Amino acid sequence: MTDQNSNDIPKDIRVSKERGIMRLFYHDGMEGELSSEYLRISSPSAEVKGHGPGQEVPQVGKRNVLITNIEPVGRYAIRIIFSDGHDTGIFNWPYLRLLIEEKETRWSDYLQDLNSKGLSRD
Repeated sequence: MTDQNSNDIPKDIRVSKERGIMRLFYHDGMEGELSSEYLRISSPSAEVKGHGPGQEVPQVGKRNVLITNIEPVGRYAIRIIFSDGHDTGIFNWPYLRLLIEEKETRWSDYLQDLNSKGLSRD
């Protein structure tokens, strides 16, 4: 999973299934730690994003979801399989890097959205 020509492609990916964490390491020195819950609620699948703007589906009850497997998708992405059975999201390299860069804002937005709708992470 390495490519010297792109900063978006991680040089290493490590998953701690026990802690529910994925760590990505990049050639330019950037590192990022993403929780299983954050990855699950950020899945680029139609199940989460819907089929167009405004069709997003609130993800509830994902606090304890874990990563059970990761599969390469060509040279451009990975498929993450989660303990709740979700396996349709294809996480391309630029999107994973974006999730790291925007983690705090996206997480805060997610929590605010749940709160405003009276929904729960549990």
